[in-house]
Formats: sequence, structure tokens, C-alpha cells
Amino acid sequence: MKFLLRLLTWWNGQTLGTQLFTWRKGVRVGEDAQGNTFYQTKDGKRRWVIFNGESEASRVSPDWHGWLHFTWDEPPTKAALKHKPWEKPHQENLTGTSMAYAPAGSIRRAHPIERQDYEAWSPDQG
Repeated sequence: MKFLLRLLTWWNGQTLGTQLFTWRKGVRVGEDAQGNTFYQTKDGKRRWVIFNGESEASRVSPDWHGWLHFTWDEPPTKAALKHKPWEKPHQENLTGTSMAYAPAGSIRRAHPIERQDYEAWSPDQG
């Protein structure tokens, strides 16, 4: 079943074509904290990631994102970025999940606040 999923879907890790390309031309560069593996071609002209699990671009940390997009030449395994003390750890995009941010008063909250700041108009009240 896993073979069929890999053959027909791209969001469940790497496809068979990507695996063959990686095997033939890829050089493993490193791995991030989430288990995603990063590769480049021998000449360094192409870079890609093999996701550990679902393929979701927001799961790539800013360190590796910069390397993937040729912002800097050295991968985070060789030249780690300096982080500021106020920076939070990387977190994937949670939009559309139950863990997404819901502001006070949102109906998605467990206990939404009851609004008392206006009285709704009704056509019966002339």
C-alpha cells in the first residue's frame, strides 16, 4: 500500500521519480529537527527537501529555507545562523487546524465571550 501511495501521491513524502532522481544525482546535505532531509546535486545547482511525513512547506525552518532558495551558500549544518534572544522557535503554519490562533470573541474558542456592546435591530420594533 505504501508503494502505491508513493507512486500516485506527492504529499506523502517523496514520489518514486523523486527517489530515483535523489538516488542518481543527489548528495545528502543534512537533516533538520523535524527529520526532513535536504539534498543538492553534485554541482550544487539544484537543492530540494524530502519531507518526513506530509509535504508542507511551512515545516521547513528559516535556516534551511534560506539555503534551499540560495540566500546563502553554506547549509545550517556547516554555518549555523545566529539567532536573537527574542526569536521564537520555528513553528509550522497552523491555519485550518484546531490549533490555529483564535482571538478573544471568536466563535471557534471553547468559551467565546458574550457581546453586550450593541443591541441588534429587529424590523418588528419600528
